[in-house]
Amino acid sequence: MKIGIVGATGEVGRTMIKVLEEFKIPVKKLRLFASKKSSGKTLIFNNTKIIIEELTENTMKEKYDFLLFSAGSNISKTFAPIAAKYGNIVIDNSSAFRMEEDIPLVVPEINGNIVKNYQGIIANPNCSTIQMVLSLYKVHEQFGIDEIFVSTYQAVSGAGHKAIAELQKQINGENITSVFPKPIAHNVIPLIGDTTTDGFTTEEHKMINETRKILNDYSINVYPTTVRVPVFYGHSESIVVKTKIPFNEISNVEKAIRKSKDVILKNEVITPIEIAGSDYVYVSRLRKIDETRFALWNVADNIRVGAATNAIRILMLKVGLL
Repeated sequence: MKIGIVGATGEVGRTMIKVLEEFKIPVKKLRLFASKKSSGKTLIFNNTKIIIEELTENTMKEKYDFLLFSAGSNISKTFAPIAAKYGNIVIDNSSAFRMEEDIPLVVPEINGNIVKNYQGIIANPNCSTIQMVLSLYKVHEQFGIDEIFVSTYQAVSGAGHKAIAELQKQINGENITSVFPKPIAHNVIPLIGDTTTDGFTTEEHKMINETRKILNDYSINVYPTTVRVPVFYGHSESIVVKTKIPFNEISNVEKAIRKSKDVILKNEVITPIEIAGSDYVYVSRLRKIDETRFALWNVADNIRVGAATNAIRILMLKVGLL
């Protein structure tokens, strides 16, 4: 396969390269694209140096089996439609196309069937949404979900490499604040994204709207609070769910979660530091509130499960490797 990665020098782009290697995807030619300032630098894929190219309209007009985008919404809006127009399958990690009615928003384990014969742009969901719906989709299939109350505890890597560097510098005692509105070291910031007119943030609206689209149920009410925490890798979520049909015993919820693909239910508490580098969602602290409400804690590597791994799994699904 001929594969291109747009935004190859970013945190997710580099991880996409790593996941392609680890999953042993049969890549015959890999092209890496980034901004002009990164042009000419190299990255390693399968022990081979690959020169990074400047992203241009002409490079997107070439034929690829897949183009993986992780360079932000503005870049995606400019270049992804060009690539799709010339017959390429684009898997886009930005928020640019997620809520477009005719563009599939895909978590392969849940709704991968919708891209079976699809050509064009495929949207990769928000990282926090992916791990939440993976924890809950089998519960939804069996009991229906009425309401979700979720608070996230999101790692700085979700804001990119500069955010990782900022946390490290603050830990080292440097007085620097550029990526986040307040110091993140030894702190939490209960605001991710821009605040909208209803008081919720753009990040919170992603979790509301994307959950409904992925689960194909627009009656689900989602009440999120998204929080940035001083963790390098791994998002955590505290979730309370109200089902439409009584599950009666928590063991019935447990059975549903255990049926979920790429989800691991544990008795002991799982924390972000333990799951960095993993391709699974981990659920713990599952507990019953009443016959229609339960609570859980979930954690996942946001750069892998929440971005790169989900994109590669979409690719694998399309070529019959999943």
